[in-house]
Amino acid sequence: FPHGFQASILLILDFDCNRLGRPGVDCYCQHESGAAVLQLQFLINEGALVSASSDDTLHLWNLRQKRPAILHSLKFNRERITYCHLPFQSKWLYVGTERGNTHIVNIESFILSGYVIMWNKAIELSTKTHPGPVVHLSDSPRDEGKLLIGYENGTVVLWDLRSKRADLRVYYDEAIHSVDWHHEGKQFMCSHSDGSLTLWNLKSPSRPFQITIPHGKIQRDGKKPESCKPILKVEYKTCKSSEPFIIFSGGLSYDKACRRPSLTIMHGKAITVLEMDHPIVDFLTLCETPYPNEFQEPYAVVVLLEKDLIVVDLTQSNFPIFENPYPIDIHESPVTCTEYFADCPPDLIPVLYSVGAKHKKQGYSNKEWPIITLQMLYKLKTSKVFEKQKLGEGKPTAEIVEEDPFAIQMMYWCPESRIFCVAGVSAYVVVYRFSKHEVNTEIVSLEVRLQYDIEDIITPEPEIIPPFPDGSSQLPSLKSLSGSTNTVACEGMMKDSIPCLSVKTRPVRMPPGYQPELVIQLVWVDGEPPQQITSLAVNSAYGLVAFGNCNGLAVVDFMQKTVLLSMGTIDLYGSSDPYQRQPRSPRKNKQFTTDNFCMRGLSNFYPDLTKRIRTSYQSLTELTDSPVSLELERCKSPTSVVGMAILLRILKFYGLTPPISEQRSENRENTFSRSRSSSVSSIDKESKEAITALYFMETFSRKNDSAVSPCLWVGTGLGMVLIISLNLPATEELRQTEPVMVSPSGTVLTLKGAVLTFSCLDCMGALIHSPYEVWRDPNSIDDSEKTRKRKLVMYSPSSSQDMGDHQFAVICSEKQAKVFSLPSQTCLYVHNITETSFLLRADVVTLCNSICLACFCANGHIMTMRYLPS
Repeated sequence: FPHGFQASILLILDFDCNRLGRPGVDCYCQHESGAAVLQLQFLINEGALVSASSDDTLHLWNLRQKRPAILHSLKFNRERITYCHLPFQSKWLYVGTERGNTHIVNIESFILSGYVIMWNKAIELSTKTHPGPVVHLSDSPRDEGKLLIGYENGTVVLWDLRSKRADLRVYYDEAIHSVDWHHEGKQFMCSHSDGSLTLWNLKSPSRPFQITIPHGKIQRDGKKPESCKPILKVEYKTCKSSEPFIIFSGGLSYDKACRRPSLTIMHGKAITVLEMDHPIVDFLTLCETPYPNEFQEPYAVVVLLEKDLIVVDLTQSNFPIFENPYPIDIHESPVTCTEYFADCPPDLIPVLYSVGAKHKKQGYSNKEWPIITLQMLYKLKTSKVFEKQKLGEGKPTAEIVEEDPFAIQMMYWCPESRIFCVAGVSAYVVVYRFSKHEVNTEIVSLEVRLQYDIEDIITPEPEIIPPFPDGSSQLPSLKSLSGSTNTVACEGMMKDSIPCLSVKTRPVRMPPGYQPELVIQLVWVDGEPPQQITSLAVNSAYGLVAFGNCNGLAVVDFMQKTVLLSMGTIDLYGSSDPYQRQPRSPRKNKQFTTDNFCMRGLSNFYPDLTKRIRTSYQSLTELTDSPVSLELERCKSPTSVVGMAILLRILKFYGLTPPISEQRSENRENTFSRSRSSSVSSIDKESKEAITALYFMETFSRKNDSAVSPCLWVGTGLGMVLIISLNLPATEELRQTEPVMVSPSGTVLTLKGAVLTFSCLDCMGALIHSPYEVWRDPNSIDDSEKTRKRKLVMYSPSSSQDMGDHQFAVICSEKQAKVFSLPSQTCLYVHNITETSFLLRADVVTLCNSICLACFCANGHIMTMRYLPS
């Protein structure tokens, strides 16, 4: 794209629809100087590129190698580069400057040739006025020895390179912005600062052959139309069987100042104005031929906007745009979570494509996007499951989140069964099943109470705590830290047993694709909003979905639509709890206490740390010195201590340790009666233990088990691993009627840091996949499909295995990785991954036929550990 790239980065997109591999971005280049890119010129069919940057340097890039590199650079010291031109299959690069001179660079050696077209020789000798910078350079389509030079003041010169003189000169009283040739080389068109287009004929250069102001108002007295905004760029493209295309940006009338940026397409007598959502940086017409002396036959226009890239189809009369294959506009809808799935069933992608194609918006071109890139297969909106809240209606969701109440936080997809599950910011889970058929049905919903009352520990004689002084000045600072609106006090009647969103109760039309099977929502408990979901897992073979938050764990049977388990995390331990917990006390009516204020303000701070930590430091230091901190000192609940300890540890990690209160927090930590290893800090001693990882698998739930059985592995924020036993009905017929029994097994394993992921290997070191159900269409009209039984794919251990350990469990936390032998639960391997940082994500993957643990660390490092069987 000539002109306008105000960045030092180059992205090279593939325009060839038949190119092997069909990638979207072929290569990525970045100038070390950081100077803005002014212009790009390809060496067509040679795998090279010339870039001109704002520091007046030319670079020659080699694109033939895997990582593009600069072959040559040429710096202009005395003149500023304004325009470059490289003729097709030429070895000479023409460079125009701000002084009005034109230099010629040899592409092969990348040095100046010594041939310079001085401005005072190019213009009329009798003219003493400087013509301004060079704004255009191009060779004649009829004769590559003739160079057309456009100057800013309206002068155009056709220079004969052989005789070193001007063949003709044209003058116009408006500044020139761009020039383009007719393919025959007998005419050229200029765009000007008054919104006019002039067409010049080489045979009569004394005046324009034609003058038009496309968007100017025609005057009644016969005068020329009113001036308009400048036409910044024009392209003049010819067709063999129709009128030429004149495409330009800008040129709108001044009387409509609020009109959006536009691209105008003139084809014959028809004028089409395409308004854009963002300012136009540049555009380029895609033609069937690179040769300038042939009919161009344009078929599309690529328009680079400040925040987008669109392509206009010129082959249809209404000029529709191509549907953009980039499905996400990060400026409009922030990405909240992503997942990557490899080795999907081969029939899955065509099915998704066929269903997704039916949902395409109307008005787009029916042709394929000419710049190939990632293709969107399918789009799903969770908001369609819920009722729209009316204007002015109370929004309970707003009391726990600021962002979109439908924002997705977690996804879980089983490609084999085509079951898809999402967890949203408003404490809901939706289970979807895939169907090729449209149905009209009601959405089934369940409500789960999952609120743990250890947060509200009180003493027999609670100390009365006065309200915060000057609350108006203190509340905003804590609100800015939490990432959510204030939920300390509930106005009016206390909320209880209500969800944050309302599920549609009427029959809903569900088009082919993913259709909601079940909606599960956490509800308010005694005026407390539900905490956001922190972990999610689904198993299609078992027909179960499990999710957890900072209060506890819930397991739901989505086949029978029943809640199987809803239990606080501490209750999952039973008698196996390794800690001495604080005793629980009866609830009391909710008050505005400093404990509530502290924990509510901090509940969402940690997940949103990376974007708020720097801006929040000032508020934090003010907090530690304020009267509020003195009130916080008086909190008797250990959760308040933990809240401050969380802040202090986070700030210390980022080098932002506040000068006050850390010593106070450390002294308080000594009051805890439970203990762990010395490396575990106060952040791991929180009374509320969040569920951070869940995994369904066929494994040994207890020591000395002789056979594998269905299990749910649970990981917590304190580095604890619990195994939940699942007792499923013996036959598929009973599965629809008999209940599934869920119970803690008593097995507890420990790691350092919050648990992130689980995986299971067999005795040979091969990755064991979770059991799954083979997909069948739940709404099929085929009788044989309706009556077909569920087909399950289960893991069965080899019959040749001797008694002893049959499996290896790989568990990774934010600090370390461990390998346990099962069923003996012997720890075979420990690796402390990081001491100075923590892991954000970890997964066990197959890489080059080897099992690896891949880890992404908060310091930006990516590490892999390979499994080597003994």
